[in-house]
Amino acid sequence: MKRRNFFSAAFASVLRLSVVGALGASQLLLSPVMAATSEESMPDQVKGFDIAARSDRSDRGFGDSEAEMTMVLRNAAGEEASRSMRFTTLEIPDESVGDKSLVLFSTPRDIEGTALLSHAKMLDPDDQWLYLPALKRVKRISSRNKSGPFVGSEFAFEDFTASELNKFSYTYLQQEACGELLCDVVERIPRYENSGYTKQLAWVDTTDYQIRKIEFYDRRGSLLKELKFEDYRKYGDSYWRSHRLIMRNLQTNKSTDLVYGEYTFGVGLTDNDFVKGRLARLR
Repeated sequence: MKRRNFFSAAFASVLRLSVVGALGASQLLLSPVMAATSEESMPDQVKGFDIAARSDRSDRGFGDSEAEMTMVLRNAAGEEASRSMRFTTLEIPDESVGDKSLVLFSTPRDIEGTALLSHAKMLDPDDQWLYLPALKRVKRISSRNKSGPFVGSEFAFEDFTASELNKFSYTYLQQEACGELLCDVVERIPRYENSGYTKQLAWVDTTDYQIRKIEFYDRRGSLLKELKFEDYRKYGDSYWRSHRLIMRNLQTNKSTDLVYGEYTFGVGLTDNDFVKGRLARLR
């Protein structure tokens, strides 16, 4: 799943204006003062947004990427099943428009050719289409169904769209150890409709500014799932990628791992590689 950066630090005060839905007009009037204060004295909402924006900035400008990955599904008894797929992403330079991604399954044979195309939005519902080769048709995923499980995994459809910065409002909670690192803990509330989550808690390390863990709370406000990001690797001077994502359902004790191979950047992908009409022809 893609991690966006945002604008340069010079536009930090403008970025804060985008959280109007969370902060309200009265706090926006204070934003020039807030920009001049130290991080310690920032309101928790502004500080939370700044931490999320800093994390996004660490990944800006990658253009496009491609990686092979294996999905490992594990039931409550520990029995496993695996699937192979290719994951491609196209970064959209316009910050008001979300990125595009495509997941294409290659094994096992009964789901070979199954593909999920996602066009991330901000506050509007993400556009998602699922191609089912057995039925030879493309199915549009409605916004009300995005909280459902993706091909029987512990990842929901909404987990497979780009986690755009302005899709959430943020509140800084605390700072604590996360393994050998120190992490900022930030609450993020989905601002888009029909999310399966009432809130998420994200642990962002203070060294490389990467997300190390996310907790997902269901519509009743109960802790539902935990996603851990492991085996981070740095590509060139700029891009960090986690090569193992572990999503565990804490209510059912089922889990799904996404294990990535090496990423390739600058593949030469274009918008034409992410159109609904091509799904039936992918292999």
